[in-house]
Amino acid sequence: QVQLVESGGGLVQAGGSLRLSCAASGRTFSNYAMGWFRQAPGKAREFVGAISKSGANTYYADSVKGRFAISRDNAKNTVYLQMNSLTPEDTAVYYCAAALTFLQTRVIIRGNEYNYWGQGTQVTVSS
Repeated sequence: QVQLVESGGGLVQAGGSLRLSCAASGRTFSNYAMGWFRQAPGKAREFVGAISKSGANTYYADSVKGRFAISRDNAKNTVYLQMNSLTPEDTAVYYCAAALTFLQTRVIIRGNEYNYWGQGTQVTVSS
């Protein structure tokens, strides 16, 4: 099991940048594929991006491709979401999630395949 804590959210203007962090407890972080999701008011949870256990493989939703970047530092038990060129449509609560897997290159898109979730961090982008 892991516990996930997101941080780095806040209020930014359109066109700005923000980096979110997700810190995981325990010593088994490298056993988990990781993902980022977001949920805006009145909308369903939306996939943002995913990263494999080693960090060698990533996958992004079309809506954030080229603007967002996922990375991880397994030595620090942390996954990051770098967000650039933000727009008001990016306003949401952002969640990180972890999925235990044996596959080194697996990226997981479906939210119901993740085992653990953080509490979320609010990102608000003003125009």
